[in-house]
Amino acid sequence: MQINDKSQTIEYLASPKRYNIMTYKRTGKSGVLLPAISLGLWHNFGFVDNIQNAREVLRCAFNLGITHFDLANNYGPPYGSAEENFGTILKQDFKSYRDELFIASKAGFDMWPGPYGNWGSRKYLMASLDQSLKRMGLDYVDVFYHHRPDPNTPLEETMGALTDIVRQGKALYVAISNYQPEETKRAAQLLKASNTPFILHQARYSMFDRWIENGLLDTLEDNGIGCITFSPLAQGMLTDRYLNGIPKDSRAAKNLTYLDKETVESNIKKIKSLNEVAQKRDQKLSQMAIAWILRHPQVASVLIGASSSSQLQENVKALDNLSFTDEELKLIDGIVQ
Repeated sequence: MQINDKSQTIEYLASPKRYNIMTYKRTGKSGVLLPAISLGLWHNFGFVDNIQNAREVLRCAFNLGITHFDLANNYGPPYGSAEENFGTILKQDFKSYRDELFIASKAGFDMWPGPYGNWGSRKYLMASLDQSLKRMGLDYVDVFYHHRPDPNTPLEETMGALTDIVRQGKALYVAISNYQPEETKRAAQLLKASNTPFILHQARYSMFDRWIENGLLDTLEDNGIGCITFSPLAQGMLTDRYLNGIPKDSRAAKNLTYLDKETVESNIKKIKSLNEVAQKRDQKLSQMAIAWILRHPQVASVLIGASSSSQLQENVKALDNLSFTDEELKLIDGIVQ
């Protein structure tokens, strides 16, 4: 810290009790255990955000036993800034804890102009990871994802690039995201043939978005691959945020994300009914939504975003009640379907 630093930031020492708090789940048939709740840096960690707040959230996460931090090349905004801020905080606070962390990055969506800054070519994936490592100040990531299927690049090329990334020591494991069941099965076959450690599929999943139940979970089970889910709270609908209408400062009111007023209004009856179920379980709706996902044996972890330490702590309390009765599950199905 510089002598003229006015932030009053105290040197970080991780809580000695951090591994007594979190539940850890095996990732497929690999040797990797992930925290049941992981922290995603899609929002709240870019240059447009307060880096001191981001630092506090990351510290809080690790103190809670969250060892898995999930990033991608274009997280921000602007693109790359989440990784750069994370690298700054990593150097300040977590350098001595590097071997306790499981850090992810991804490439697959647009990152830079031109034909080599998007999708799934060998050129793009390798260049992107090199940039990500430089931004974060790392020699390697623990897992590197292809972020989405590329309909025009042969899957052999994309999976071959992931294989060579592991062989070069730039990633310990590889993963995919947003792939359909058949694409996942084919990717698994290619990676198995090259002895590449393929351990995770990251997919959007919530009570309101259940597509992975139509074959993907079975495919992952058959191939020994773990699932890590994102958007567990359906862009905030599965919280108490909208129980009394649409707040003016909410995502839905601003129409700046994937959530709009019409979507919230069409689901408000379901949200209120689900909240009643959560209350009977002595949980907040957000906590029940996370626990509901974790009931699947294939799910190794649930990715959550957090804009504050208090929000993160609240969501981790989902682990206090992970059990569901058959009656509760039937009731939830009846509400959302």
